Amino acid sequence: MNLNKNFFNLEESYLFSNVAKKVANFKEENPNADIIKLGIGDVTLPLCTAVVEELQKAVLEMGKKESFRGYGPEQGYDFLREKVKGYYKEKGVDLEVEEIFISDGAKSDIANILDIFDKDNSVLIPDPVYPVYVDTNVMAGRKIEYLCANKENNFLPLPTKDLRGSIIYLCSPNNPTGSVYDREQLKQWVDFAIENSAVILFDAAYESFIEDEELPRSIFEIDGAKKCAIEFCSFSKMAGFTGTRCGYTVVPMSLEFGGVKLNRLWLRRQTTKFNGVPYIVQRGAAAVFSKEGMEQIKENLNYYKENARIISKALEELGIYYTGGKNSPYIWLKCPNDMGSWEFFDYLLKEANVVGTPGSGFGKNGEGFFRLTAFGDRQNTIEAVRRISDLSF
Repeated sequence: MNLNKNFFNLEESYLFSNVAKKVANFKEENPNADIIKLGIGDVTLPLCTAVVEELQKAVLEMGKKESFRGYGPEQGYDFLREKVKGYYKEKGVDLEVEEIFISDGAKSDIANILDIFDKDNSVLIPDPVYPVYVDTNVMAGRKIEYLCANKENNFLPLPTKDLRGSIIYLCSPNNPTGSVYDREQLKQWVDFAIENSAVILFDAAYESFIEDEELPRSIFEIDGAKKCAIEFCSFSKMAGFTGTRCGYTVVPMSLEFGGVKLNRLWLRRQTTKFNGVPYIVQRGAAAVFSKEGMEQIKENLNYYKENARIISKALEELGIYYTGGKNSPYIWLKCPNDMGSWEFFDYLLKEANVVGTPGSGFGKNGEGFFRLTAFGDRQNTIEAVRRISDLSF
C-alpha cells in the first residue's frame, strides 16, 4: 500500500484545532473562567423566519408520495439557480443558469475544483491566507508561490511583471485580514491572468458584508473576468447556513483553456463525485432571495456589522493598527507591544478570558497579527471589548 506522501507535508495540526486545545486546557485549569470566543468565524444568530418556513414546507413535501423528491440534479435545482442568477443581475452581472452550480459550501468547492487541474500547475496564494487554499494544494503536491500581503500593501498583493502562476487564489473581502480589493486592483489581476493563461479562483464568501458601493462584490463586475475566473460563494455568512450547508460556484461558459470549457469539466466532475445538495436545504436557500428573506438577512448582517464597528472603535481608541471591520466581518489587528501571535493569544486568554485567532496560523506574514470576528453575540462582543480595553498594553 502506497500512501499519498503529500499529506506528510501538511502542518501537524489544523490551526483551529490548536486553538480549541489551548482553550480546553485553560478551561480545565480555570473552571470558573467566563470565556468569550471571537475566534472561529461561525455565526450566532438563527436562520431567518422566511428560510425556516420554507424548510418546514419542504420537509412536509418529503413526507408525501406525490411531492417526495429523490436524487436531484447534481448541479442544483433550477428554482435556486434562477434565484442566484437574479441576485447577480442586481450586481450588474449577467449569467446563464448553466454557469451556476449549487454546492454544500464554498470551502468544499474551493478544494474540489482542483480535480479539474493538473497537479503540475503552479499556484499563487496570498500570505496570510485561509488554510484550505494551502492545505488542499499541499495534499495534491503542487508547487506553491506565496504573494506577499503585508501592512505596506494593506494586505492586498498585486501582480508584478516577474510573477508566474497558473492558479491564482484571491479572497475579497479577505479572510483573515478583512481587506477588500477595489475595481482597479481586481482589473490588474484579471489582466494578469488573461496575459499569462492563468485562472483566478475567487472566494467571495463575504461579499454580503460590503457596504461601499464603489467596491466590487463579484469579480465578474470586472471586464474580462469571465475569461479567466471562477467564483465561489456561500450562504453560510450571508444567511447563517454554517450548519445547514449550501453555497454556489460560478464557472463561466467563456472560460476555456486549449479549447476546453472548464464549465463542462466541472459538470463532469460534479456528476461523478457529488450527489447534490438536499432538496430541503435548497428550498431554504431559495427563500433567502425572497423579499422577506432579503429584508430579514439584512437585519442579521447589520447585527454583525455593528459588532465589527464596536470592535473597530475600541481598537482605534487604544491606538492599535488594524484592517477590516468595515466591509468585512473580520478585524485583523497588530499585536500590541510587538507580541507574537501566539504570545498575544495566551495573554488575551489568561488576562481577559477572550479567544481570538493567532495570525501566524494563516501564514508567515501573519506573525505578529491577530484576528477577531464580528460573529459573536452582541453582549459578549461588548464585554470582550471592555475587557480588552482594560488591559495594559
